[in-house]
Amino acid sequence: MKKSFAFTLISALALCVSQVCQGEAKKNTNEANRLAREGAEAAKNEDWDKAVELLRKATSMDHKYSDELSAVYQRRGYAAASNQQFQEAINDYSEAAKLTSQDVRVYEQRAAVEMKIQDYDKALADYAEVIKLKPNEVRYLNYRAYIYELKNDSKNSLADTEKVLKQDPNNQEAKARKQRIEQKIAENTPLTPPPGAVTSPKTSPPGKKKP
Repeated sequence: MKKSFAFTLISALALCVSQVCQGEAKKNTNEANRLAREGAEAAKNEDWDKAVELLRKATSMDHKYSDELSAVYQRRGYAAASNQQFQEAINDYSEAAKLTSQDVRVYEQRAAVEMKIQDYDKALADYAEVIKLKPNEVRYLNYRAYIYELKNDSKNSLADTEKVLKQDPNNQEAKARKQRIEQKIAENTPLTPPPGAVTSPKTSPPGKKKP
């Protein structure tokens, strides 16, 4: 009798806890939905700070809103870059990358800002991520080759250019870059004298004797 009563009591308590948890989860979902709606409205009005704050709260309650929060970070980043606030833009794109690490647009956008401030190493790192996600996309290889060329890294620029031409032999941008790089390499390569040539200067002009 006592065992039966104890089992019934435990079952009843478990049911109550389950119902409370379900009620709390539903309450959080409703609150997250409300915050997300308000955040979307703020973004529509280009009130980026308010949109980020509301969507951040919504995402903390329900992770399904992370994509929307990432999109707002990217739009705020674009607005900052347009106002020459480059570091603020980079910060926003970095937050977006944490939320949607598989989105190539985030890395592209951040690299574009990094190029404006001539931070070529970070731009290269972002394009490395882009190419990792889209390894056969010619335009990404072309752009990384261009950045390498700006850094005077002929070896890596030529390597990426060759990859482009392997996929697209008639790519005019890559063909022009290859010609420039090969010409530069040739100009910087010291000429090797032919076999048997005299390499040391004469000690006196021909036909003259030393005094």
